[in-house]
Amino acid sequence: MATFHISTLGCQMNQADSLKLSAGLQELGYKDAISEDKADLFVINTCSVRQHAEDRAYSKLGILRKKREHGEKFHIVVMGCMVGANTKDLRRRFPYVDLWARPQEFEPILDLAVMERDVSLGELGAFDMAKTYAKPDGPTAYVPVIHGCDKFCTYCIVPLRRGREESRLPSDILDEINFLADNGVKEVTLLGQTVEAYGHDLKEETNLAELFEAIEDIHGIARTRFLTSYPKDMTDRIIDAVADCSKVCEHFNIPVQSGSNAMLERMRRGYRIEEFEERVAKIRERMPSASIATDIIVGCPGETESEFEETLDLLERTQFDVIHVASYSPRPGTFAYRKLDDDVPKDLKKSRLHLIEEIHASSAEKTKSAELGKIVEILVEKKTDDQLTGRTRKGQLVHFNSNASIGDLVDVQINEVTSWSMRGTQVGVFDLPILSI
Repeated sequence: MATFHISTLGCQMNQADSLKLSAGLQELGYKDAISEDKADLFVINTCSVRQHAEDRAYSKLGILRKKREHGEKFHIVVMGCMVGANTKDLRRRFPYVDLWARPQEFEPILDLAVMERDVSLGELGAFDMAKTYAKPDGPTAYVPVIHGCDKFCTYCIVPLRRGREESRLPSDILDEINFLADNGVKEVTLLGQTVEAYGHDLKEETNLAELFEAIEDIHGIARTRFLTSYPKDMTDRIIDAVADCSKVCEHFNIPVQSGSNAMLERMRRGYRIEEFEERVAKIRERMPSASIATDIIVGCPGETESEFEETLDLLERTQFDVIHVASYSPRPGTFAYRKLDDDVPKDLKKSRLHLIEEIHASSAEKTKSAELGKIVEILVEKKTDDQLTGRTRKGQLVHFNSNASIGDLVDVQINEVTSWSMRGTQVGVFDLPILSI
């Protein structure tokens, strides 16, 4: 039996794409090789948001090239955000790669997979890729609801690689979530580069709030999460739905990127700090205990010391639960790469990044300390011997000892916290109610 291996780099959307491709390959009779050393088809699903992610892809390609030089026979496919519309330079640099595929461009890969059977994917007619879902290997799953991005921030490569915003039909999304629930999934995370933009481009316009409300009726699903948010798209209607829907977790990931209006304008983020803080205030008014995470980029072109200080001030007064921070990385093709100088020295970027990491450690410890003594609901995601690991509704990582099983919802009393996780003691286990027929 032919085998495949998919190496996934980057975001949750890439993970979802890899799982969908895996399901399609298995429909064609391929088996997941698990080990990358024994695959007939090797796929690298790439990320190009930062240089480090591309470097990891190049490293994997170098390993595969050496295997080819030693006489091993297998196909190499590179897909994902590293692949643009023009692959001429990539094909010149990596002539041993058999196929380059853009994000969600599954059909050429499946055609390559059936090539040895001397038929095309169209002739095979085995399945509809749009209705092909990956069987989950745990109690959580990612469900893309909108692909692409229309925002075109100056530093970001995503719109150039994933294209414009395109929402999936609600019926297709709900069919997939029902499939996942039937196969043991308890928690789904709705994905989009700007997830609150969901539905605006459909013929029968809908929105993320209506999707939340529809998932409330799917038996078996206990939790709904969503990411990534964009301040201008986060309406009161959506915030109210998070507050009112029992399954939607009160956990928000809203990238602000900078605390300076001047920098936000250069980034072309499309909002001012005052608007961002108004959205945060609205969330905390409706859900005082909600968890809020954000993203920060330090060292973008032209970032002054005073602009960076404005970012520090924002973080100190807002006290986010989680702060994801990265240094600016020039991305060929973006407006910033073409028009703006990467003029912040690397050492200065590094020192600014470390300052934000220190603020994160402090604010994260404060928010977690507030959980001490509380009883929280945990969805068990991992088990090692008798130690279980899962997350609260707020997304906080918790370790505890128990004989519960993966997929159980467990009440845990928190008795220890660190900047990164918490530890507790099990109080009880409860099951989802059985619907009467």
